[in-house]
Amino acid sequence: MKVYVGVETYTDEDGHVRPQTVHWTDGRRFEIQKVLDERRAACIQAGGRGLRYTCLINGRTAFLFFEGPRWFVNAAKKA
Repeated sequence: MKVYVGVETYTDEDGHVRPQTVHWTDGRRFEIQKVLDERRAACIQAGGRGLRYTCLINGRTAFLFFEGPRWFVNAAKKA
């Protein structure tokens, strides 16, 4: 399920954007410890296509997608 989130980013002098913090829909904030990879990719489970950032958040790997102008994550459906 595609969940749109707020993201704080850093843009360097060359225009390269790096996500820094994810703002979850319930108000929690998650600092991105490290961006492990960045590539154009589709989100197979939730649909959509854009830049996929593989991020280290709280010691776990997570995918964060930029589907301009919005950011989203693929969240598990609640039963």
